[in-house]
Amino acid sequence: MTKGKTKTDAHKKAMIEALKKSLGNVTTACKTVGICREQHYKWLKTDEKYKASTESVADIALDFAESRLFRLVDEGNPTAIIFYLKTKGKKRGYIERQEIDTNQKQVIEIKGDFKKSDFKL
Repeated sequence: MTKGKTKTDAHKKAMIEALKKSLGNVTTACKTVGICREQHYKWLKTDEKYKASTESVADIALDFAESRLFRLVDEGNPTAIIFYLKTKGKKRGYIERQEIDTNQKQVIEIKGDFKKSDFKL
């Protein structure tokens, strides 16, 4: 090891590279590097730099999937075209169902003369 670098540092670096190659698959990356999954998750909790590096791997995997999707759209694949329009074309009307935002608060006021006996529990 070079001065200031530990075996752990080398394993972390190797793990980041293995995660990139496996598109974020933790089990595959751990087997490649020769560490257990628990060690990876321990580093995520204790090392912010390591955590940030692993989070960027998710973007690499997403970019890879998007590039494959765009290739299929370009090739005229109907399923890929429909998927893309349903997810990215909603504002243009490419939607099969209505989406309702349930995060809005709504107050319903009920007025009337009710007795406890009017309600069965």
